[in-house]
Amino acid sequence: MKEYPADEASREEVEIRSSGDVVKARQAVRVLAQQAGLSLVNQTKLVTAASELGRNTLIYGGGGTARAVIVRDVARVGVWVSFSDTGPGIPDIEQALTDGWTSGSGMGLGLSGARRLVDEFELDSAPGAGTTVTVLKWAR
Repeated sequence: MKEYPADEASREEVEIRSSGDVVKARQAVRVLAQQAGLSLVNQTKLVTAASELGRNTLIYGGGGTARAVIVRDVARVGVWVSFSDTGPGIPDIEQALTDGWTSGSGMGLGLSGARRLVDEFELDSAPGAGTTVTVLKWAR
């Protein structure tokens, strides 16, 4: 994913160790989405993606860190969000991004659903090396 200039004053970081922390991360993303001027629909899409990714970080990665910041690109403003963990990693990324596939008891829509809800999506993972998922949603 391309790097964009960040508004450092808006930077948020939440350690994810419990479901309450997932809620905190989701709330932080919502505040940034509002500050960045995302429409209510796009705020909801980004917050939903963040909620799914935060839940995955907790359940499959054993916890980790959520980071979010407002970014700018020429005439656009958006919200960049990253979830990182040091868990077991994802052995088959292509399979993990397939609708309906789940390694647990979920519906198999977390990663693929999150990808559909945002404008930019990047997943970096390897077995034994943890996972980082980065998303970006632009204001329209």
